[in-house]
Amino acid sequence: MEVDNPLYTEARDALARFAELVKSPEHIHTYRVTPLSIWNACAVGETAETIVGTLRRLSKYALPGHVGASVRDFAARYGCLKLTRRDADSLLLRARDLPLAEELAHQKTLMPLLGIRLGELEFAVPAVERGRLKHALIKLGFPTEDLAGYVVGEEFPLTLRPVTISGRPFAPRNYQREAAEIFHAGGAERGGSGVIVLPCGAGKTIVGMACMALVRASTLILATSVTAARQWKNELLDKTTLSEEDIGEYSGSQKEVRPITIATYQILTYRPSKESEFTHFKLFDQRNWGLIIYDEVHLLPAPVFQITASLQARRRLGLTATLVREDGLENEVFALIGPKKYDVPWKEMEKQGWIAQAVCTEIRLPMTEERRMEYAVAEARHKFRIASENPGKLRLVRQLLERHRDVPVLIIGMYVAQVEGFAQELGLPLLSGAANQAKRDAVYEQFRRGEIRALVVSKIANFSVDLPDAAVAIQVSGMFGSRQEEAQRLGRILRPKPGENQAHFYSIVSRDTVEQDFALNRQLFLCEQGYEYRIVTLDEPDQPLVEDPSTG
Repeated sequence: MEVDNPLYTEARDALARFAELVKSPEHIHTYRVTPLSIWNACAVGETAETIVGTLRRLSKYALPGHVGASVRDFAARYGCLKLTRRDADSLLLRARDLPLAEELAHQKTLMPLLGIRLGELEFAVPAVERGRLKHALIKLGFPTEDLAGYVVGEEFPLTLRPVTISGRPFAPRNYQREAAEIFHAGGAERGGSGVIVLPCGAGKTIVGMACMALVRASTLILATSVTAARQWKNELLDKTTLSEEDIGEYSGSQKEVRPITIATYQILTYRPSKESEFTHFKLFDQRNWGLIIYDEVHLLPAPVFQITASLQARRRLGLTATLVREDGLENEVFALIGPKKYDVPWKEMEKQGWIAQAVCTEIRLPMTEERRMEYAVAEARHKFRIASENPGKLRLVRQLLERHRDVPVLIIGMYVAQVEGFAQELGLPLLSGAANQAKRDAVYEQFRRGEIRALVVSKIANFSVDLPDAAVAIQVSGMFGSRQEEAQRLGRILRPKPGENQAHFYSIVSRDTVEQDFALNRQLFLCEQGYEYRIVTLDEPDQPLVEDPSTG
């Protein structure tokens, strides 16, 4: 798609309904149409003919015949299996035609999940197998249109405040309200399960609260950490009519179950041994939940996927900045949480001023001869760490801190020994996995109030940490080539900024090493999202940054 074309806006909005944005550099954006993207489109009412018609109308050249045929083929699979309610304990699976019904009847993976055959095209399905059946069917290439509806759940209304507790006017932004309404769909059977994709800093928590206000039922919120759980609680108290007594925290330190309960994935996946049951899965049955919210749904642990398979009668909302999973299990999210219901590209949010403009810079630093020798003779599995912990990175961090001395800075690393060394040498506070929750909360609050100008963090800050004033992130080591991690780390600095609304993201890598090779994967991801990516190459280990790498 040509950005400068007069039809750009129309094409962007049309493609967003049935295609995945793969790359969005400055002039040409690339989209991919996949079976999953077509099924997501069908789930919100698109048809094969509207998809093909859109492609024909907007294509500069004639649409290849096989493209239209493929779209029709995959779109036809959605809805050829419908799942409806039969009675309180069972569902009805209906196939579109007899050959498909026969194929299902003879699939070994489906036999344990299907009940008795009620007719040529219909099968009774135990209600408890609803999720596992949908999961098995999508693996066979047949997404199920789930029309079996949801339990109402324990009624518990809440409303959004027009003015926050602190006295600031508050109302959801247009896209936040639209996302919530699309998810809820007026309470119809087609609404109530799905995923909302918005960039970090765009207010996914507010979307979640807006959905809670529409559903008006007891809600279980699953968060990535105690820090994230408490941020959810603070936001709920600030922007809704909920009181302290309405909200419970279910974590390692507290086990409160209240009408609105916020739990961590860590506590839910705890078990004394690999052979033991998951001790805290009973939380899912302790109240009649009307809604379950999965924060950072792209991180959903496998055990929570498994329990979610049996929770298909509950409304389910997934929130994420990216559906990229390094394990390729996006289909699992579709089958067990629901289809993608709403998505806005990062750069579009940036253009509208809802998130900060970001410049990404990679600084390639050579190693000393001594360290190059250590690297040369090391086993392959040790090379990445040797390169990542290049001592020369400290000097560059000092220079970047001086260059950005007037704004809040995060220094992020993967290895605990490395970040501990940085904190000690720079005289900065450190937050790593060893820090207890009280210390984390205190340090985060000091950073928000401006009492700490720079903070060294390990990978605990990758997810759901609200540091709204952070304007610069310096990445000194990362998890190999993880695109997911890069998106989350960039997201730490994307909240809107006063003035120029500008953020800077630096990655310091050791030149001519596997660390530089892995950085290429992260670099491509950021370029594909449309971010300007600059590379500064230093020739000597002690060469200073003469130019400002963020402007040249």
